[in-house]
Amino acid sequence: MRAQRKFGACLSGLLVVGLAATSCTTTQKTTPTPRNTTKAIRGAKVTYNYTAKDKDCLERAMYFESQRSDPGGYMAVGTVVMNRLTSGAYPPTICGVVSQEKQFAPGVMTREVKDQAKQDLDVAASALLRGARHPQVKEAMFFHTQGLRFPYDNMHYVAIAGGNAFYEKRGRDGELQTPAPLPSYEVAMNYVSNQGGSQSPFVLPDTQPVQQQAQTVAAFTPVSDPTVSISAVPVAIPSAVPIPTPAPNSMSISGPIMDANAFVAPAAAVTPAPVPASTVVVPQPRPELQDTNFSTTSPRIRG
Repeated sequence: MRAQRKFGACLSGLLVVGLAATSCTTTQKTTPTPRNTTKAIRGAKVTYNYTAKDKDCLERAMYFESQRSDPGGYMAVGTVVMNRLTSGAYPPTICGVVSQEKQFAPGVMTREVKDQAKQDLDVAASALLRGARHPQVKEAMFFHTQGLRFPYDNMHYVAIAGGNAFYEKRGRDGELQTPAPLPSYEVAMNYVSNQGGSQSPFVLPDTQPVQQQAQTVAAFTPVSDPTVSISAVPVAIPSAVPIPTPAPNSMSISGPIMDANAFVAPAAAVTPAPVPASTVVVPQPRPELQDTNFSTTSPRIRG
């Protein structure tokens, strides 16, 4: 009994040591965290058409509203024009925005632009049409001459450039009170030769209409009487129709035996031999087959 207890104690000790050793050498497997491989997909750009006239309108607004100042003043006014174009609250063309009544300087569409400023205006207008914006104007769509003061509390000023103060209309909560313009990276300007053309930059080749050859069409004359008349066509009907003679069912056949494949003349041409009235036909038994070996050359009947 004492030996059994000692054996049980030794066995328990071995089990404990084994479990301890197993727990020390076992490593926990960690599940790798999956990486987020999803990439943000940028939506398609909103395309606006512009013509050479639209570019001239943009240059005129920059020139007369910035008091003929500098490229910075040109870009600030041009950014306001582009913000209005993409906001949806103003006309959908550059000339429509610039020529809107009581918005820009009087005579902006008719006054003369000095030649010495045209190069800078062209550079600034081209940059705006490619997506460039004044960095401080942001979402501003309004400006007035610098130094003026107005008693409105929704005028949130963002920049001063070219002798003008640019501002956004925001409420007390800081939200825009006007439709927000599109960011420049979501706008694509597409040049067309005339306003209202296709927004695709690809021009399809002109196709010439195929000249069709004149075809002669017979005139259709309606028939007053729709009755269909069929003309009688003479059909040749033979006077005598050959009738095949049935084969006899008895073994007694009067006359010569003919091949089955031989040509049989019509009944009208062949006169059968007369059969005596006293002749009695006695049926004969079917002969037994003496040889069961069939020739390999005999034809096979397919059922």
